[in-house]
Amino acid sequence: MRSSGVALVCRVITSKSSHQYSYATFTSSFSLFCSDFHKNRPFSTLPRKDYELDDTVFLIRKMMRMRPHPYASEFNKLLQVIAKKKQYPVALYVFDEMRQWGASVNEYTMNILVNCCCLSKRVDIGFSVFGSFFKHGYEADVTTFNTLLKGLFLDGNVAEAEKLFKKILNLKLCEPDDVTILTAIDGLCKAGRVHTARDLLLLLEKTIYKPDVLAYNAVINGLCKTGMVDNALELKSRMIEKGISPCVVTYSSMIQGLCDFGRWKEVKNLLDEMVDHKIYLTVVTFNILVDAFCKEGNIKEAEDVLKIMKQQNISPDIVTYNALIDGYCLQGKMDKAKEVFDSITRNGLKPCIISYGTLINGYCKKGKVDEARRLFLKASSTGLQHTTVTYNIMIHGLFSKGRNADGWKLYKDMEARHVRPDLCTCNILLEGLCKTQQIADAFLFLRAMEDKGLNPDIITYGILINGLCKDGKLVEAKNLLNELPSKGFKPNIKIYTGILGSLCREGYANEAKDLLVKMERSGCTPNRMTYNVIIHCLLQKKEVDKAMPFLEEMHERGFSADAVTSSMLISRLQGSNKYDVLLEMIKKVVPKI
Repeated sequence: MRSSGVALVCRVITSKSSHQYSYATFTSSFSLFCSDFHKNRPFSTLPRKDYELDDTVFLIRKMMRMRPHPYASEFNKLLQVIAKKKQYPVALYVFDEMRQWGASVNEYTMNILVNCCCLSKRVDIGFSVFGSFFKHGYEADVTTFNTLLKGLFLDGNVAEAEKLFKKILNLKLCEPDDVTILTAIDGLCKAGRVHTARDLLLLLEKTIYKPDVLAYNAVINGLCKTGMVDNALELKSRMIEKGISPCVVTYSSMIQGLCDFGRWKEVKNLLDEMVDHKIYLTVVTFNILVDAFCKEGNIKEAEDVLKIMKQQNISPDIVTYNALIDGYCLQGKMDKAKEVFDSITRNGLKPCIISYGTLINGYCKKGKVDEARRLFLKASSTGLQHTTVTYNIMIHGLFSKGRNADGWKLYKDMEARHVRPDLCTCNILLEGLCKTQQIADAFLFLRAMEDKGLNPDIITYGILINGLCKDGKLVEAKNLLNELPSKGFKPNIKIYTGILGSLCREGYANEAKDLLVKMERSGCTPNRMTYNVIIHCLLQKKEVDKAMPFLEEMHERGFSADAVTSSMLISRLQGSNKYDVLLEMIKKVVPKI
């Protein structure tokens, strides 16, 4: 954590005063906190179009000048208006003015300010605010600690959040409520610490602080999202034994988890269980089913679910339509996808950027880049803001059709509109450069992206290695391959296969054999594609003798030749001085029609 504010929590709060204080007695330390908060977040003029915000700030300033000052509760109401508008820096700035004017404050004021700091991911300043109030006799309540706990999780400081939760329990800093428990458990789950969250849940079952259905839901959802559906089902049974009834959220999480693994029979069992317990499906549950059917390619079933929704007077939302659009796009049925897209407006909804992005992606995958481009421009004309994802989809579509200049132009537009490129953007552009043999430019671009804070991943290095191979720079490709472990990456099968193919293409079959051994020793086992690439490259050079050991090894591993390799093997039979040997090998590796 950035400050030692957590140390303040270690003290058991002894002050019981509930009086209002004039803030004139505070030191100027809060000004330093505000200064730190607004560093890199300059507070300029208020947004001109938000008249309510302007009026609220004006009213607070007017109240500051009143004598006597209005009650703290009146200031708090207005501060809360600013906070609800998510104008957290404004709330803190205005509070600093209140402090300087000696306006009335109370514990609720503290909670509003701490919440503003935490939601701005500046929990360190939140602790400092808490510390200042604490020193002046204000008593923290469960809301204060819940907010600080939430702030630590939002800030990614899971270890400190765990410590704070333990102190709340062990030092009795406050009486934890359901929100405290849920904040801790849900925070752990969202941080990927699902096992820890489950252990905490089971531990709390043995205390007076019994978890409620929301806490169980958080863990069940976390287990399902990490593929531990059986554990989630067990926990559902356990909560029933404890007298806690599952709700639609509980079932929806488990249905999602089971759908992800295609466990449809168990999905049906859960749906039957919901009916038996009179737990009605919501639009969220229906959307899970629609999306799962679409991803499985079962569009008819998805459409049937849509009909059931309407029969039960549950209106499909934008998520429902997006799932259907994606389902049709996955099957290449772009006319049907467009029909669903057009029906969104007819049903009283408005397409969102995800709706556009999904359809644009479908058009790009079908090679209809001009149609995708028109839709991309239409989204902007409706007032929607393109995201990094939609830019990536469109840029990739342009590059896939060889329209590199248009792709780079769109990238420049992306930067001009301050849409932050991500690693996926970087990889798309790198691949475009490598495919056109602009290897030197690719490495320069990579350095430029690293300077912007993007760290290359294994996909990035795979693109560069493949580009070097195709450009005939085999030595450089092998050097980069050997550097990967020092960069913290393990070469994958795709990278190895690319280099093995290049070695065979360049006449280094023996070196390819050595690399194959090295590859397997590193824990990366060659697959069917690996052998087919090697054999294909050797057959292209008419080096049947050198291909034979690889063919034999491929057969021993239970792999078969693909269509291209099979065709080349059969064509090499004519004029071969080892007709019988090659024919016998063909019988082994070429699949029977």
